[in-house]
This record gives sequence, C-alpha cells and structure tokens, in this order.
Amino acid sequence: MKKVLLLLTLAAMFIALPASKSFAGITQDTTASVPDDIQFTEVGSAQDSAANGIVKDSVSEDTVKKVVETKSLKTANAEKLTLWQTFIKGLLFGFAAILMPCIFPMLPLTVSFFTKKAGSKSKAVGQAIIYGLSIIIIYVALGMLVTIAFGSDALNALSTNGIFNAFFFLMLVVFGASFLGAFEITLPSAFVNKIDAKSDKGGLMGIFFMAFSLALVSFSCTGPLIGTLLVDAASKGDRLGPAVGMFGFSFALAIPFALFALFPSLLKSLPKSGGWLNSVKVVLGFIELAFAFKFLSNVDLAYHWNLLDREIFLAIWIAIFALMGIYLLGKIKFSHDSDLPYLSVPRIFLAILVFAWVIYLIPGMWGAPLKSISAFLPPTATQDFDLNNLNTSTTSVDKSVITEKKYAELFHRLTPKGFDPYYDFEQAKQASKELGKPVLIDFTGWNCVNCRKMENNVWSNPEVAKRLKNDFVMAELVVDDKTELPVDEHYVSAFSKKKINTIGKKWSDFQAATFNSNSQPQYVIVDSDGNVLVPPQGADYEPANYIKFLDSGKAAFKKQTNE
Repeated sequence: MKKVLLLLTLAAMFIALPASKSFAGITQDTTASVPDDIQFTEVGSAQDSAANGIVKDSVSEDTVKKVVETKSLKTANAEKLTLWQTFIKGLLFGFAAILMPCIFPMLPLTVSFFTKKAGSKSKAVGQAIIYGLSIIIIYVALGMLVTIAFGSDALNALSTNGIFNAFFFLMLVVFGASFLGAFEITLPSAFVNKIDAKSDKGGLMGIFFMAFSLALVSFSCTGPLIGTLLVDAASKGDRLGPAVGMFGFSFALAIPFALFALFPSLLKSLPKSGGWLNSVKVVLGFIELAFAFKFLSNVDLAYHWNLLDREIFLAIWIAIFALMGIYLLGKIKFSHDSDLPYLSVPRIFLAILVFAWVIYLIPGMWGAPLKSISAFLPPTATQDFDLNNLNTSTTSVDKSVITEKKYAELFHRLTPKGFDPYYDFEQAKQASKELGKPVLIDFTGWNCVNCRKMENNVWSNPEVAKRLKNDFVMAELVVDDKTELPVDEHYVSAFSKKKINTIGKKWSDFQAATFNSNSQPQYVIVDSDGNVLVPPQGADYEPANYIKFLDSGKAAFKKQTNE
C-alpha cells in the first residue's frame, strides 16, 4: 500500500506538468484570453472595428454567421474540457494531500472515533459520510469565495496580469519553501481552538465542525496545495474553475474517510506513519518551485524583461528536478527528515523516473523541441543558441517595399525562428497587395500555451512551413502585450466602449469586434482588403488538417483574383 501511494504521487507530478491544455481535442486556447477585461456582445458587423481605424472593409454577414457558429461550438467544447481538466487536477492534488503528515495519521484516528462513538457500524458509516460531505462543502465554498471575491471578469484577466502573476510566483516559492521545511504556514491558534471546541457539541453540527477542524489543523500541509490549485483554476478564466477544482480536491480527500468507515479492516493495511510522509512533502515542494517559474515567465514575456529565456528556464528546471532526484537517493536531508538507513525499491524507481525526466530536458538547452512540454516553455525564439536553426533563413521568398516592420523589435522573440511575419495588420494588407498573396492572421499571445504547441508541433512540419513562407503574408497579432501605444493612437472602442491604449488591447479588440472571438490561437485567412476567404480555424494539432486549411485559403484567394 505504501509503495502504491508513493508511485501515485510521482505519477500525479508527471501528469500535472504538461497539463496546460494538452488535450488533442481542444481546438482553442482559453488560457490566453483577452487580458484587459473586455466585455463581449453579439457582432452585428465589422463597422465597429472600421470606426476605430483598424479595418476598413466589412466582413460579409454569412461569413460572420459561420464564424460565430463555429466559435460558439468550439469554445463550448473547450470550456467543458477545461472544467474536467480542473476537476481531475483537483483530484490529483486531493490524493496528494492525503499523503501529507498532517492528514494521513488522522485517517485511523477519525474512523476509529466514528466507529466507537456511533455504537453500530451503520451509524458509523452514516456519520463518516456526513463527515466527508462536510469536507466537500467546506472546500467548494472556499472555491466559490474566490470567484465571488474576484468576479468572472477579473478571473479572466489573471492569466496575463503582471501583478497577479508576480504574486503567484512569490506565493508558490513561499509554498515550496514551506514544504521543504523552511517554516510552517499555520492559521491563528485561537481561531483553530475555537472551531475545534464546537466539534464537541455532537450531532450534525458537531460532525461539520470536526471536518472544519481537520481543514484548519491540516492547513500547514494542504494550504500550499490548495493555493496552487486555486491559482491554476482561477487563471484559466472560467467562472466555475475554483469551485470545480475544490470539488475535485475535497472529493479525493473525503473518499478515504468514507471508505475506511465502510471497511474498517482496511485500516490494518495502511502503512505506518513515518519519514516517508515527509519525503512526499519535500517532493511536492520541489514541484511547487518548478511551477512557480512558469508564472514568472508569464510576467517576463508580457513586459519584455528578457530574464527567463528558454534555456534559462530549462536550466532552472533541470537544477530543481536534479536536486529532487538526489534527495530521493538520500544524498540531501532537510530539517524535518528522519534518517534514511537504506533505499527502498519504490524510492529507487521514483529516482529513476526523475533522472530520466532531467535527461529528457537537457537537450532542450541546445534547441531540442521537447514537444511534450513545448506549450509550457517560453517561445523557442527566446533561445540564444539553437542547433536546429543555425542554418535557417529568416528571409521570405518575396520582399515587400516595406523596409521597417512595425513592432518587430518587440515581437521577434515570440516568432519561431525561420518565419518573418508582420506585426501590424495594415502593413500586412499593404504587403499582400504588393506581393499578390493572401494574409494569414495569427491571433497569438505571449502566454498562449496552445499557440506554442501549434508552433512547435505544426508549424515545424516542413510542408506547413513551406506554405507559410512562400504562399502567405503572415500577420502575427499579439493580444496580451502590455506595451503602451503612442498617445495619438489611443481610442475608445466602439465595440467594448473601453479605452484602448496598449498593443495587446488594440488587437484583442480587433479580434473580438471582427471575429467574435477572444481565444488564441485563431488563424484567419483574408485578402488584401481584409475580407475573410475561408472559415477561421483554432488550434488543430494535425499538420495534414492545417495544410488543408492553408491550401483552401490560397485557392480561394486565387479564385477571387481571377474573377
């Protein structure tokens, strides 16, 4: 049993690492949604955008209708998958919480308490189930409080907000340090004692306050897990995310109490509490530290600090997981660890998995794509030394008369090496007229995980890359950039009625007003006047499907030109 529990913990770690929208069925990324609190309404025409000086030509009503229907269906599917993903992540965190030193020893004590106090097995089972339901109610209420406190609009902005991401980074570092034994995060003892005293009243309220006491007493262990889960769920921008995450967490936490109440004999098979519980805590501490740098990377990219390039990010991860492997081998000991007289077989297996993971990461320092986690890493363009692109030409087959690309100095670190897009829609349309090619609009973002996955898994395909370079004028429009626009380019959106004063706001407003979408990536093929040629497409990780999309756009452009 002990071996199984330890293996489940590491399995949860590796499942959680690439969990940033890695489902193949997701066609659009809601994690990189509009960062600036835009409110969306029905699109009647493209005149709102034209009034803002962004687009001059209207999109046909039939095209807009198709776009709206397609986007509504895909976005609905993405939201369902996101909630399920959040629930599953909550389950994994809940199962990990069971192995914490503050909770695991409570299992036999609590179940024995119910069995002895109830007097009969049926009554004990009933009380244990109420106890479990109370745990679920308490944690789901916490998730709802997060939603109420921030509101759905604010939750939608968390994924790209610099202040929140910096705060989350610091918070996860503190949580990681706590798990490593630097200190314990506890609630005020007076408050905990007061709640604990109410658990002695008996009846349903007494059982509820027993569950409340468990939540408070175990906060030093579960607090970092809960905080990490709430941060992740809230930053997805879904109104129900925090509550669904807490439901999964509490459901996993409640299962063993009800299960052991139903089958008390199983308590004998539980491993004894000991130093292995602290080892689980330390492993989770290393994972917390690794996740923390993803939030710092979000801030670094959006505000152009250029601190966490891809190789720096990977170097930090390699160091963190290498230290985890060394710890599992017993070569590092923290303050709250007990002596390790010998290495158990499960511990050796876990160390092998961790070191295998480290070895997998190392080639990324020289440009290996690391496709399984590419969506989680900074863009490949931030890598200074890339063996894959030493001989890659960044020049296009045809050259426009436009010699200076607007915003290029800001966004060249986002564009995959080998591509040379425009970052301004008007310039892209001008180049399209000169070169006689359609425009491929790529609505993307610094923190868009599915954008990175598309670039690494689809754009890297030779046939896709050849078409993008030779057959299209690419326009990469970054919707979450925080760079201030010149004062004379500020305007109030006719669509959202809000002030547009940054590059990100400009393109997110354009996307929302013209295509009724706020998710990235979104690929739209238009002619030189901005008219949509084929239905837009979101993330599709099959290169063959993306090639069909590109070919259909090229064919539609040729047909229009010949008419």
